Amino acid sequence: MSTFSTFSQATDLPSWAKLQAVFDASGKHLSVKELFAADPDRFTKYSRTFTNYDGSEILFDFSKNIIDDKIFELLIDLAKDADLETLRAAFFAGEKINFTEERAVYHMALRNQSNKVMKVDGIDVAPEVNSVLAHMKEFSEEVRSGAWKGYTGKKIQHIVNIGIGGSDLGPVMVTEALKHYADRSLSVYFVSNIDGTHIAEVLRSIDPETTLFLVASKTFTTAETCTNANTAKAWFLETAKDSAHIAKHFVALSTNAVEVEKFGIDPKNMFGFENWVGGRYSVWSAIGLSVILYIGYDNFEKFLKGAEAMDKHFTEQSLEMNIPVIGGLLSVWYNNFFGAQTHLVAPFDQYLHRFPAYLQQLSMESNGKSVTRGNETVKYSTGAILFGEPATNSQHSFFQLVHQGTKLIPADFILAAQSHNPIEGNLHQRMLASNFFAQAEALMVGKTEAEVRAEGNPENIVPHKVFSGNRPTTSILVQKMTPATLGALIVYYEHFTFTEGAVWNINSYDQFGVELGKVLAKSIGKQLDDAAPVSNHDGSTNALINQFKMWSA
Repeated sequence: MSTFSTFSQATDLPSWAKLQAVFDASGKHLSVKELFAADPDRFTKYSRTFTNYDGSEILFDFSKNIIDDKIFELLIDLAKDADLETLRAAFFAGEKINFTEERAVYHMALRNQSNKVMKVDGIDVAPEVNSVLAHMKEFSEEVRSGAWKGYTGKKIQHIVNIGIGGSDLGPVMVTEALKHYADRSLSVYFVSNIDGTHIAEVLRSIDPETTLFLVASKTFTTAETCTNANTAKAWFLETAKDSAHIAKHFVALSTNAVEVEKFGIDPKNMFGFENWVGGRYSVWSAIGLSVILYIGYDNFEKFLKGAEAMDKHFTEQSLEMNIPVIGGLLSVWYNNFFGAQTHLVAPFDQYLHRFPAYLQQLSMESNGKSVTRGNETVKYSTGAILFGEPATNSQHSFFQLVHQGTKLIPADFILAAQSHNPIEGNLHQRMLASNFFAQAEALMVGKTEAEVRAEGNPENIVPHKVFSGNRPTTSILVQKMTPATLGALIVYYEHFTFTEGAVWNINSYDQFGVELGKVLAKSIGKQLDDAAPVSNHDGSTNALINQFKMWSA
């Protein structure tokens, strides 16, 4: 059993049994609408305000969740029984809580703007983190100012990030979320899919004389990334001719100097990060270079400081006041007691249109596990299916299921009070906000048969217009979507995910499930190099491969 766990199954915890008893007796029948009627202070009691390093605030309203004082108390007890605080201390001390891979999980050190001593294996990692940041700052300022020129002496106008997984999802989400702060003389593109269409479409939009490629692969051996990078290099050399010019148009976000140099990239233009940085937590690292190039180093620094401020909140606040802890515990409550299988995140903000996709990897790659830290198969559900799209678009697609479907779908709604684009006298933002407030209220209060009849609806239509209500939402209201705000919001979900994993007693930081398909793909890839039929797989796979060979020929 892991040294960070004194229990194996979460169901063995005393507070789990108490929660189950309360759920069976009354919890599953609680009406949030009635709880509000009975307690005029409910909002104050169950909302929390986070104050960022710059004084800006984020309001987290948990009051529309299906909890009362007893359930909230027991959820906090659950965190205590799971020894969350001890695991958190080990996490922030650089201990190897990713015990299956013998690694620390220390991405928090990447946003250590207060320059604290943060050690892994007895070595303070802050100087190396600061060195990489300084390198990124110097390089980005050269590119943005025009001092860095392409091989024909032209200023860089296009940035193409080639990566996959965390090396793509993080930077693409952040560059979109913070587009308001971007240098619009630069265009940023992201290539991740091995489908040739992805890179082909990007290459059609750019000019080899004014393009900088960022090849994002820690090992510089990631199959999809290296294939796309070599395609980009071949395309570039069709025009540039001389491989010496590669050094002015390709840089590496990697630690493999040998492979980087073999590719043609000057090792001086290599930006590294350590093995304690997991891919889905890497946007704070050298992987964030595309972000810095696009929005500038000063804004990236604010992004880091906002993230660090939420780290500080998570480590210093009591469990009862701890915003990520409360969010994670509510997720456990719905997943394991109500049987909810999903978690909706709906940003009422077009700039955040890639935020749910980013959170999908953060959540599902972390907690899509079925073995405890005690090496036992879990006896309960883990890892909610996270999904989402920006509202109000999503209100016209899948919100019907959220309102009237048979599944309980806990939802997070996110809105900025101040728009970066207050057009039409701020009409758009007021309409957006009205939907943000109305959707959460409607999901909670629903509509009764009597209310539907009072509207004069025909009797045969009445059942179809009834809304059960009591659908839980957490409303997250920010003042403005700034770099600091976004940094804090991402870290809220990081530690939300940590809280879930701590209670479920799973390792949230390995991802062996990602590897099996990759291994099989390498083997099959070799078989696709010729036209010979295959017969060494199952009947379905053999037939599909052989049909593919016939058609693709």
